[in-house]
Amino acid sequence: MTMTGVSPSTDQDTVGQGGMGLGGVGLGGVGLSGAAQDATEQCPGQGPATARGTTAGTAQAEQTGTGPDRADRADRADRKPAQPVPLRRNLRFQLLWGGSAASTLGLHVTDTAYPLLLLAMTGSSTLAGAFGALQMAASVLCGVHGGSVADRYDRRRVLIAADSVRLLATLSVPLAMALDAFSVAHALLVAVVTGATLAYSGPVRLLAVRSVVAPEQLRQALAQDEARMSGAGLAGPPLAGLLLGAGRAVPFLGAALASLLSLATACLVRFPGRAEPAAPADAAPADTVADEATGTTTGAAAAAKDSGALAGFRHLLADRTLRSTLAVVFGINLVGSAVVLPVIVVLRDQGVSSGGIGLALAGEAVGAMAGALLVARLHRLAGPGALLLAVAWFAVPLFLAPLLPGGAVTVFAALFLMGLGVPALRVMIDILVFQQVAEELRGRVIAATMTLFTVGMPAGLFGSGVLLDHVAPGTALAVLALLLALGLLPATFDRTLRRAGWPA
Repeated sequence: MTMTGVSPSTDQDTVGQGGMGLGGVGLGGVGLSGAAQDATEQCPGQGPATARGTTAGTAQAEQTGTGPDRADRADRADRKPAQPVPLRRNLRFQLLWGGSAASTLGLHVTDTAYPLLLLAMTGSSTLAGAFGALQMAASVLCGVHGGSVADRYDRRRVLIAADSVRLLATLSVPLAMALDAFSVAHALLVAVVTGATLAYSGPVRLLAVRSVVAPEQLRQALAQDEARMSGAGLAGPPLAGLLLGAGRAVPFLGAALASLLSLATACLVRFPGRAEPAAPADAAPADTVADEATGTTTGAAAAAKDSGALAGFRHLLADRTLRSTLAVVFGINLVGSAVVLPVIVVLRDQGVSSGGIGLALAGEAVGAMAGALLVARLHRLAGPGALLLAVAWFAVPLFLAPLLPGGAVTVFAALFLMGLGVPALRVMIDILVFQQVAEELRGRVIAATMTLFTVGMPAGLFGSGVLLDHVAPGTALAVLALLLALGLLPATFDRTLRRAGWPA
């Protein structure tokens, strides 16, 4: 179980292996009805704009000098709130959603196909784990710069550039195979390039979703995006196994097609290229609305004044509750990323086919899809800190499930149970962090969050391969379960985290 892509339910182009990237009229926008539609305009990503122009009643009042009652009625008509276009008719959102879905599906396919291919080519678990480790390491190392770029440069161009580079890198693999020139070094180089591009496209996709839906539709958009991530996670692993069975180049041709679709939507959809200016100082109290309810200090207004590349990290680490949250998710991702390779080896040793392994690994995605229906209920049952700890502790004994009889069925069931709580945690991060920060700082905060959540995953991915070269898969799983349990103890005794509440 991992939280990669915590990106709370928005794109999170996921990186590495395992189970954890707002509106105008017309396209994707905020539409109006009746006469008010002609008289008002909606600013992207914000609430209803102030109406401009005059209605017929106002014009008549001005021309005939009628009394104040008619003028008041006309003024109220001018201020009639705009009704947002339903998400299903928001073409910009749906195109971005489709592009993100294609991108995420392609990544899930390759995240499963590369380790299986390298394991078949070399027989080395270390090299199989090295692919995911290098991909994740590149994403982490470029993450700080990716967030800064998202806040300072045209986001749409950044997304197009990142998708283009990833497409070329993916296409190079089947081309090299056709020329009989594919090697382990080539695969590891593709891992580095792919990871680096995700560091730039991930924050931009998160910001793009927010820029093409109305604020009151954001939670609904996040829920739909969660379905995208879960669906891609469900389809990716078994699809990778099936495609690999059809030919070793086939999964990478499919991933290249997915990257092409993602690039096409980035070229077609226009969304705000830069962050809107900060709110005026007299609106600053809104930045601290969540303080009393959560015990956290968002400090968005103060942090927004910091234009440095590390401003996102300073914003996150300045608060005790957020620090504890980051530590717990770091532990989940570190250990969760290391679990996948031992599970693959266990199933392979049991004689399970590549397709069967892929189906077993899809259990977490199925659990996440079911868990998306439980988000509101889980948020009502527990505060964010208690929920985080409960989901993490629930996963500890499940790490040992692959050692039980049942093979792929048991693994599927264990991953399903792990995945149930992941959507609630992703939405929790969005509520506690991303929705509480100023727009001009949001890209760096998203990148900082992604970096801190995933910084340990390269070590987990690579370490699992090294561990498997020295101990049996069952021993490796027991060690990982013990490490997660020990890592959760400090947070479990942190009273501030346990008592944290939801923002008002």
